This record gives sequence, structure tokens and C-alpha cells, in this order.
Amino acid sequence: MSDVKTLTDATFESEISSATTPMIVDFWAPWCGPCRMVGPVIDQIAEEHGDKVAIGKVNVDENPAIAGKYGIMSIPTIILFKDGEPAKKVIGARSKADFEREFELV
Repeated sequence: MSDVKTLTDATFESEISSATTPMIVDFWAPWCGPCRMVGPVIDQIAEEHGDKVAIGKVNVDENPAIAGKYGIMSIPTIILFKDGEPAKKVIGARSKADFEREFELV
């Protein structure tokens, strides 16, 4: 099982650049209904695909700098980072199967 990392403005760049696998980052906020639906799905992906991808979560209310840097205008926004760079972005609540397909986990 993979651990889901809580990423902050202070830790984001070092966590992304030091990841040994691609990293899926969930940009969310506690007041966001769709974010609360996506959270458990991202946790399941971490548990089932932790050998292929790392998982991180960014609370956009607490970390506005990193959300601004990546142009997060709607949440949830989930970005796949490869080699420290954004490779794929998915906006909105989706099913686990959709995320797995979008991020090429199946």
C-alpha cells in the first residue's frame, strides 16, 4: 500500500522532484462536495496502484501558491506529474475506472 502524502506550498517542489514514480496530485478543499467524493477514490488508487504511482493531496485553501502556479481554477483537479512536470490533468469528479484509464494505470 502506498501512503498518500499531504503536500504544501513548502514541500510540493521537493516531493514532486524526488518522486521515483509518476505522482498523481489531487488539488482539493474540505468545503468542496465533489472533492469529498473523489478523495476516497484517490485513496483506493493509492492502495491498489502504489507500486506504479505516488499519490499526493494539496488543500488549495491552505496552499494557494502551488494551486496558482499550476492554474487550478476548478476543484477537484487531479494532475499526473511525470519527471517533475505535469503530464495529464483531469478536472471534476470521475469514477475510479475513469481515473485509472486517464492515468494509464490499467
